[in-house]
Amino acid sequence: MPRTIVNGIELHYHVTGQGVPIVFVHPPLLASSTFNYQRAELSQYFKVITYDIRGHGLSMPSSQPITYDLIAEDMKQLLDFLEVDQAYLCGYSAGATVALHAMLHYPKRYLGGILLSGMSEVSDWRLKLMLAGASSALKLGLGSVLARGISWGSKDSAETYGELLHAAVQGHPRNMREYFACSLSYSCTRELPRIKLPILLVYGQQDRSFYRYAEMLHHGLSKSSLYFMRGVGHQLPTKAGSRVNELMRRWLKQQIEESLESKGTAKEKEELEQTLEQLAAYEDAWKDQEMIHRNEQI
Repeated sequence: MPRTIVNGIELHYHVTGQGVPIVFVHPPLLASSTFNYQRAELSQYFKVITYDIRGHGLSMPSSQPITYDLIAEDMKQLLDFLEVDQAYLCGYSAGATVALHAMLHYPKRYLGGILLSGMSEVSDWRLKLMLAGASSALKLGLGSVLARGISWGSKDSAETYGELLHAAVQGHPRNMREYFACSLSYSCTRELPRIKLPILLVYGQQDRSFYRYAEMLHHGLSKSSLYFMRGVGHQLPTKAGSRVNELMRRWLKQQIEESLESKGTAKEKEELEQTLEQLAAYEDAWKDQEMIHRNEQI
């Protein structure tokens, strides 16, 4: 299991595949195993980078309090270590908020964003109670109970449950609590117009409490496409893994085609053309019945 010291902390990470890089950002308590389906499938076409945020999974505990600034700096320095100049960001749930923060603070390091069940703030009572309750459970020493509950809610199989739980129980309670606290208090809604990068927004049609956040992001971001996936709720990476991967492939192919004309060097164009050739080999039927595309304002 690869590890490296980044920004003064030892982080656990995986790099799988070649081509255009995508960095995946997980929410509190869970770890990079949340994206096992994405790593397995998308690495056939892209360079998939997954890592455990400090104090989570197999990464070392942090003596510094977890903040979004700290996570974004860790991520930037991990890209430096991997010699990746630019990458797409894919964040899930609160990890999507981290992705927004990173794109606001280091816009030149990122090519665009894919936000799964994402939000720019926490402003509904239900989500506030959930995050505050999770933080309280960790403070009371109930981390293992919380890990079982969240892993169970995210599973699509017994195997997935075991993988998620194995990573979740290894995190440091204080660091996980700090990540929950950041997610509860953070807001970048007013700053969304500053993000000029292309963004793919994906939500589960059954995740009705997140419709408000889909609206915030789609209205606030200047270049966003919005999809609702039928028959699924919040846990998109695990419970709709293949469908999410298919949508990401299609969207990324479109972004790469549009960026080919703007790339200056022959090497950059060659790398993008190679990725497009690999994507062209994947021609499964587009399952329009499984999602609703809302490119217009909602």
